[in-house]
Amino acid sequence: MLARGESVAQDVISVLATIAGTLDARECVLWLAAPGGIERGWSIGDEETTPDEVRELLDEDESEQDDLVVARLHTGEERLGALTMRAQRELTAEERLFFFTVADVLAPVLRDAAHTHSLQTKVLERTLALEEQRRFTAKIIDSLPVGLYVIDREYRIQAWNHKRETGMQGVSREEALGRPIFEILHRQPEPLLRREFDDVFATGTIQQFQMESNASGELRTYRISKIPMQLDDTAISHVITIGEDVTEWREAQDRFAQAEKLAAIGTLAAGVMHEINNPLATIGACAESLTIRLDDGAGVAKPFATELREMLRVIEQEVHRCKGIVESLLDFSRPKPATMTLVDVNVVVDKTLFLLKHHSRFKKVAVETSIDRKVKPVSGSEEQLIQVVMALLINAMDAMPDDGRISVRTHHDAVQGTVVIEVADQGSGIRRADLQKIFEPFYTTKPPGRGTGLGLSICYAIVSEHGGRMEVESEMGAGSVFRIVLPKKDHQG
Repeated sequence: MLARGESVAQDVISVLATIAGTLDARECVLWLAAPGGIERGWSIGDEETTPDEVRELLDEDESEQDDLVVARLHTGEERLGALTMRAQRELTAEERLFFFTVADVLAPVLRDAAHTHSLQTKVLERTLALEEQRRFTAKIIDSLPVGLYVIDREYRIQAWNHKRETGMQGVSREEALGRPIFEILHRQPEPLLRREFDDVFATGTIQQFQMESNASGELRTYRISKIPMQLDDTAISHVITIGEDVTEWREAQDRFAQAEKLAAIGTLAAGVMHEINNPLATIGACAESLTIRLDDGAGVAKPFATELREMLRVIEQEVHRCKGIVESLLDFSRPKPATMTLVDVNVVVDKTLFLLKHHSRFKKVAVETSIDRKVKPVSGSEEQLIQVVMALLINAMDAMPDDGRISVRTHHDAVQGTVVIEVADQGSGIRRADLQKIFEPFYTTKPPGRGTGLGLSICYAIVSEHGGRMEVESEMGAGSVFRIVLPKKDHQG
């Protein structure tokens, strides 16, 4: 008899064969009810019976005509079809009972088989729809111009998109799926990467940061986003990580910010020049008048007159330097070619130290010099380079207590063809997070009232105009070293 889990077709054929063999029938047929009437399902024998013959017997509510016997198949009000047999002889009462009993048993089994088939058809259709939706979603993820992967709470990779396969690491999806993320990503230390994932699992908030890498041969900036994911309404089950190359966007942002700052500097410089030129002119005129009176033999003791004359000369020089600094603000905001001459960097250092010896703070620190008198000259503006060295020395003083020590060194790099001026202090140092920003206009780590954030940015612009560069090394609690690197005259193009 029919059993669940077996093939319906094979079972029906087996039942029909049993009936035909037991009752010595020429033909045995299982008919199924259909929207258009009744139609042949499975059969054993010569296939002599026609649908019209069966339909006529069913319509007339008869079960036998000539040698054709019909048993209706139904469960309750549901008509399933009919079981027919064309006998070769007259059946006994026991044989007829056997035939109709088989039909009664077959009816509910057919009903269950029909329902199961319908359910299987719906499940198959739903499965195909879900598979198509899965393929569509996977295609969207693979088409994204960003690297994307997903890990579970065991840090195992559950998704790895096409960008990750074709990126710099070039790890195939088959190789990545199911493996711990720490076995695939090697550029970031495992403790740091694990802590980033744990923060997302614990807080359920998106973590986003930028990182730089030169793995492709050039420095690129990437925005990394770690996004929490829940499969249900309970705890965070997965973390989605998206890596996006934002180098061009970052450069555009930097250019825009720099343009805004330069425009602000230009406006500030114009106002400063207007406000400061008059008092500077007055100071300069007074210094010049006092010098003339000293030269005319005003009643001042000779030793004091010599010292006073030197102070007045410094005042005049500083007045001219202040005017030059204000004008350099305009040059910084609206760059223009500077008049370049041969400059000895040792002379620049000597003149800067001479000017600063009258600075009250400078008298409280120890200054050590290591001067290489064999360095080659550079092409530049002596006044501007003095301004740069002076700014670095003043910053060094501000970073240290009164009993600190400052080192000023000059040397040349024969391999690079450069001349180097170094200013080293024993101050508190600069945080790593601030190192990349210290040359930006208006950025300062000094307390309010101690700096405008313009000094280092102007120094950077001046050195860049000289074809050189500025470098900085710093360690918290151990001080900083600022380095001015300039090309020697015979190495300038």
